[in-house]
Amino acid sequence: MSNIPTSLIVDGTLNTLIGASVVTWALILIKGIQHLRIAYHNRRFSKEFWSAPNIQAAAHLDHQKGPAARVAGIGFSTLIETESGASTHDLEHTWDRQELLDRRLRQQMQKERGSLESGLAILATIGSISPFVGLFGTVWGIMGALTNISKTGSASLEVVAGPIGEALIATAVGIAVAVPAVIGYNFFIRRNKVVWAFLDDFAIDFVHLALKASFIIERSGGKPANAARLTEARLTGIGGGKKTAARDAHEELTGAKEAHA
Repeated sequence: MSNIPTSLIVDGTLNTLIGASVVTWALILIKGIQHLRIAYHNRRFSKEFWSAPNIQAAAHLDHQKGPAARVAGIGFSTLIETESGASTHDLEHTWDRQELLDRRLRQQMQKERGSLESGLAILATIGSISPFVGLFGTVWGIMGALTNISKTGSASLEVVAGPIGEALIATAVGIAVAVPAVIGYNFFIRRNKVVWAFLDDFAIDFVHLALKASFIIERSGGKPANAARLTEARLTGIGGGKKTAARDAHEELTGAKEAHA
């Protein structure tokens, strides 16, 4: 300890706490903006979704902005994928449509949850260790003050007031850094629970709506994938039959003309 200046340790502690404070307020600002945007987009998409005349019309909404929109987008893409009739033999498609839809929705919800929880571990860490970092600076400063007393042989107020007062500042700064970090962490944890409950309810309602629609979603052309292919096949068959009949009649007339000649 005698080789390390006390002021250097205390100043380093204060600079560390100031840096932690900057990170804390930056995260609070970023997460605050994130939750404002999430609340706006979820509210807007929910209004548009439930205002749609049916689930087929809701499938053509914008599914990019907001967690609820992205969850719905995954749901619709899964329904279209299962309706397309593509022959797949992997493990992912061993479930029926409802089970696959529920699995995809849960996966997307976990992704949204990870995005919501990003940065909260840093806030929790800063809120937990900042008081102890400040206390470390205080203890080191007091130890330096006591060393100076032993060297000078004087314990007057002029000798001890400056070093001890500087050391106590570190504890105050540590508490000042920890308080907003803890408050921000608790606030965003609560907000995450609200968003998660909203997404969970929305996913359950989405599965029920898909079940009512027999898990069939129309493409932009207005027909389900299987129905579109079936209609196309029928039209091709009708058209092919007409072309065959016309070709046979033409060949018959040509043969008659040649026989007459």
